[in-house]
Amino acid sequence: MSRPSTVKSRFWRSLVLTQLASAVLLLTSLAWAYSPVAPLRQALNPVLTAPEVPVPPRTEPLFIAPLYNDPEVVSDEELALVLKKVQPRFPQKALKPNYVEHALRAWTIHAKFKDPEVMSGEQMKEFLTNHGQFLASWGEKIEPILEDRQTGVAIRWGKEQCASVHHDHWLASLTEAGVSLHEPVFLPGGKQRNIGDVLRQSMLDFRVDEIEVEWSAMAFGLWLAPQREWVNNQGRQINFDLLAERLVRGHQRFGVCTGTHRVYSLMLLIRLDDEYHILSPAGRDVAWKHLEFIRDQITVSQFEDGHWPSNWSDGALALKDPVEDELYKKVIATGHHLEWLAIAPKELHPPREQILKAADWVISTTTAQTPEQILGTYTFFSHVGNALALWRNTRPNIFFEAWEARESAGGK
Repeated sequence: MSRPSTVKSRFWRSLVLTQLASAVLLLTSLAWAYSPVAPLRQALNPVLTAPEVPVPPRTEPLFIAPLYNDPEVVSDEELALVLKKVQPRFPQKALKPNYVEHALRAWTIHAKFKDPEVMSGEQMKEFLTNHGQFLASWGEKIEPILEDRQTGVAIRWGKEQCASVHHDHWLASLTEAGVSLHEPVFLPGGKQRNIGDVLRQSMLDFRVDEIEVEWSAMAFGLWLAPQREWVNNQGRQINFDLLAERLVRGHQRFGVCTGTHRVYSLMLLIRLDDEYHILSPAGRDVAWKHLEFIRDQITVSQFEDGHWPSNWSDGALALKDPVEDELYKKVIATGHHLEWLAIAPKELHPPREQILKAADWVISTTTAQTPEQILGTYTFFSHVGNALALWRNTRPNIFFEAWEARESAGGK
C-alpha cells in the first residue's frame, strides 16, 4: 500500500521542481533581456537582435531647393570671386576628412574644375568612400575611417586624428552632395559595401540624447521622407518629432558652430514637412516657433558692419556687451545664418536690409583672404560659398563651371 503513495509523492515533487525550474529560467531570461548588459548582448550578436530599419523610398537623396534668386544679395561677379577663393585646393598628404566633407557638400559629386590642382567632386567622393584613397593620403599607421559591421558600415568620428569630426557629418555631407544609395564603399581588406549600408548603421546607432543630432536629422530626412519613424538597435522608436525637439532643446550657444547647424537642420525638416508631412502638427509648431525666435534674435544682434557675432543667441545683449570674436567666429555665424535663410520663407527672415548687409560683409571678408588663410579655416568659408550660391538659386559647381566656360570663351 505504501508504493502508490511513494510514486504519487515523487510525481508531485517532480512536477513542482519542473515548474520552479521553468519559473527561474523565465525570470533569468527577462533579467538578461532588460538588464544593463542587454546592449552588450546586442553588440555581441547584432544580426539576431538588430531591428529592421525602413528601406529608403529613393536611390538618390532629396535636395532642398533655395527659394530666391537675388542678385542684390550677391552679383554674378561677387559670387565668382567668392567661389574662386573656396575651391577645394587641398594638399594630398594628410588630407583632413572634415575639409573634404565640407567641400563636397557645397560643390557636390558633379564638380569639375579646369585647374588640375583642385579636387573634383569625384576625387573628393573617392577619398571618403574608398579606403585605398584614404590610405594613400595617411598611410597604414592611421586607423581607418570606414568600419565594417555585421549590420552595416560605421564611420569613425570624433577628435582623433583624421576622423570625421562630427557624428553623421560624413553621411550628411555625401547626402547633400547627391551621392547614390548604391554608391560603393570600399572597406579595409577590399570588402565592398555601399552608402545604403552606412545609412542603415547610422539609423541603428542613433541615440536621441546625443550631443550632436544636426547631421543625423539632415541625412535621415533627405533619404527617408515621407517615412516618419524607425527603431534603433536599443529598441527605441525614433521619429522626426523627436529630432526636431532635440534640435530645439538647450541654449543655442552650446551647439556646433555657435548653434547655427541646429537652425539649418530644423529649417530643412520644416521644408521636408511642407511636401512629405514628416512632422506631426504639434512637432511642426514647436519647430516653427523656435525658428521665429531665432529670427528675432538675429534681428537684434547684428553689428553695424553686417556681421553676426558668435553670441548672436544672446539677442540684444550681444550688442550691449560685445565679445572679442576672432574673425573666423564672425564668418561662422554670418555665413551659416545666410545659408539657412536662403531656404527659409520670408516670414522667418530678419528685415531685408540686414540680409544685404550680412552678404556685403561676408563677401568683402572672404575675397580679402589669402589662399593660406582660406585653407586654415576652409570649413567655415565653404559655408559662405554655398550660402551665396543658394541666394542665386544655384549650386557652386553649376555656377562656377558656367563662369569658367564664359571666361575661357573671352567673357561672352
